[in-house]
Amino acid sequence: MALSSRTWRRGLLATATAVSVAVVVAQPPAQAHPGDLRSWALRKAVSANGVMEHLKELQKIAERNGGNRVSGAPGYDRSVDYAEKVLRRAGYRVTRQAFEFQTFIPNAPSVLHRVTPAPAGDLENRIMSYSGSGDATARATVPTGNALGCAAGDFGPANAGTVVLVSRGTCPFGQKASNAADAGAAAVVIYNNTTGELNGTLGNTFTRDIAAVGITQALGQELVAQVPNGLTLRVQADTFRGMATTENILAESRWGNPNNVVMAGAHLDSVAEGPGISDNASGTAALLEIAEQMRLVPTKNKVRFALWAAEEASLVGSTHYIANLPQAERDKIALYLNFDMIGSPNYVRFVYDGDNSAFPPGTGSAPGPAGSGAIEKLFHDYFKSQRLDSAETPFSGRSDYGPFIAAGVDIPSGGLFTGAEGVKTAEEAAAYGGTAGQPYDPCYHQACDTIDNVSRAAIDEMSDAVAHAIITYAFDTRSVTGPTSGTARGTTAPAQGGGGLHDHDHELES
Repeated sequence: MALSSRTWRRGLLATATAVSVAVVVAQPPAQAHPGDLRSWALRKAVSANGVMEHLKELQKIAERNGGNRVSGAPGYDRSVDYAEKVLRRAGYRVTRQAFEFQTFIPNAPSVLHRVTPAPAGDLENRIMSYSGSGDATARATVPTGNALGCAAGDFGPANAGTVVLVSRGTCPFGQKASNAADAGAAAVVIYNNTTGELNGTLGNTFTRDIAAVGITQALGQELVAQVPNGLTLRVQADTFRGMATTENILAESRWGNPNNVVMAGAHLDSVAEGPGISDNASGTAALLEIAEQMRLVPTKNKVRFALWAAEEASLVGSTHYIANLPQAERDKIALYLNFDMIGSPNYVRFVYDGDNSAFPPGTGSAPGPAGSGAIEKLFHDYFKSQRLDSAETPFSGRSDYGPFIAAGVDIPSGGLFTGAEGVKTAEEAAAYGGTAGQPYDPCYHQACDTIDNVSRAAIDEMSDAVAHAIITYAFDTRSVTGPTSGTARGTTAPAQGGGGLHDHDHELES
């Protein structure tokens, strides 16, 4: 009987694992570490076709369940069922971790309409996650104090009953909206302080019954300039906020040192607006393919794959996991790798800036725990070995690695990202291909984030990088605990914002 391609690839990987490192072998071309036969074999075994098969299945699940895979809804539950089946068949010990969380579902698209002055008409906007419901037509104002609206005193009687235009920056979006609501505002419009759309969250503890939407910096500045001319706006939002139950899924290898655990994770949920294939079935599918291809590899260290729930609700699943993990178990985690959006159609190869060399703390980046710079360096070195450019993205903590790097947890972390709603620069287009002046992912958090919204080339390149990191650390984590030699730097300068950060729908602090 002829061997299938997947059987052949697994056999290749198993054979490579069994080969002693002392044996002299012909070196495969362009390896990150010459002589690292395991990495080469796993990258040969992991295929773009394999990743795409999982993406297609997750797309089908969304289509059969209301067009999305949002946590707390049937599409997510079926996604968990599918991932569990794949991982159990591959021989992993799989557990589900259930928890309750405050869910948010828009019942209809939000409306921002300019009534006066001319030109009247609907304006582009994005509902802020956890916005209340409301339909207000009122005069527009700006905060009577600081335009950022971070203090209660920034709002006064003049803002009561109005639609308040507030700038992004300095404090959480929910704090701005709460201050406006306390002053009696009828609705809140928050405008960006950089280029690109604003996809913000008020946080899952926000319960005020006030409509809040986000707009671009350019539109915000235009509307603020019209306030003295009698600007009138209509803001409408129809939303559901309530408690729901969802589940993380964790899969652990049957071999390896249980006191030295290598974790790799991706969020499994989508937003309510669409199926979430780029964000983030792409990261999930890559981990499922890699887990399948590693099934025959007796690794030195324990490998734990995590698929997170309710990431789109402000990192709830990963936060719940860390909060409920005893300190003794936290201490066993050698490092955490995060893969959130690795197939963006207009992609850049972004690496989390774990050593804060490109984005120091205080510039939208969180301090990287010791060892995070070594993880960043491993990814940059790998891309260089493949003659592929890479750049930094802020170590912001605004994806599921955030709870791992939080103060008091301090687990070395890193990962990859191919860009969200940020706009690709001309320099990036020259280095990575694609289209300058367009978002890295034009369907970010929209209904069009389907199987047609991923780059097969990005999937191919990034899944190989993911595989290289996982198999490297599955056998040796000493580079993370030892001193890092040299600064971790990509081959191209990072864009302002580092790809849109994939932060706006998770952003609690601006």
